[in-house]
Amino acid sequence: MDGRRARRSCLAVPGSSAKMIDKARGLAADQFFLDLEDAVAPLAKAEARERIVGALNEGGWGEKIRSVRVNALDTEWTYRDVVTVVEGAGAELDTIILPKVSTPEHVRWLDLTLTQIERAVGLEIGRIGIEPQIEDARGLVEVDAIAGASPRVVALVYGPADFMASINMRSLVVGQQPPGYDVGDAYHYILMRILTAARAAGVQAIDGPYLQIKDVDGLRRVGGRSAALGFDGKWVLHPAQVDAVNELFSPRQEDYDHAENILDAYEWHTSAAGGKRGAAMLGDEMIDEASRKMALVIAGKGRAAGMTRSDRWTPPGS
Repeated sequence: MDGRRARRSCLAVPGSSAKMIDKARGLAADQFFLDLEDAVAPLAKAEARERIVGALNEGGWGEKIRSVRVNALDTEWTYRDVVTVVEGAGAELDTIILPKVSTPEHVRWLDLTLTQIERAVGLEIGRIGIEPQIEDARGLVEVDAIAGASPRVVALVYGPADFMASINMRSLVVGQQPPGYDVGDAYHYILMRILTAARAAGVQAIDGPYLQIKDVDGLRRVGGRSAALGFDGKWVLHPAQVDAVNELFSPRQEDYDHAENILDAYEWHTSAAGGKRGAAMLGDEMIDEASRKMALVIAGKGRAAGMTRSDRWTPPGS
């Protein structure tokens, strides 16, 4: 279980579709989830569970984070989803996404259930992570407790469509500003609340999907908002969205280079060779401990995305 891995793009894959599952293996998404919830009809859920177990055990996913979204706990399907998938393919599973989490008890139930299954079938205890999906007003109110409900929590996921419905937002387009809202951002508080809870708990924050799959400009506009705030990634519903989202949630090359240079320069200036200074100049910019912390964020995102430097700072006299 590792909440530090890149989750720039998380691809939704219907668990009932062998064709879509096979295609997902070759795509450049950092993460995929095989869906048992909204993408699978009630009468197809039992078959989809078995298909998901087979797909995970077949492998071929490379370095992608392997996840399954089970059904919400207000349905009759959740426990069977968890038992079938984890007993059948738990060794090939990184996280379970739990939708419509409105209380920390939902997370604790899943934690206890996973632990029982792991003990029963001989899996490593605690390795499978949990990603709670925040999709209603109560979930947002309880988000701090949800984020801290289990050491298995590795990310909080925003579910925009259900959330918009839960607060009676007057809009039918997920992520766009509702008609009549012409000042500011109607989603800013929601996004910042989830992000702050995630960071306080030391876990990642993932934005939900943009449903207009052919509108790449709209995707960039909506995704750019959460990326700018500091979210780690965004769900994608179609292969055509993957590259745009990977780009949005990766640092620009010049920002990545600059962050790495800040780290190198600060380390040198605070060393004996650099004079043990707590603040120094990098070109025309003063850098200090706060600069180092900010640079660590950008450099960390770039490293997780597999970026390489195109520019490197060298100490004076080198």
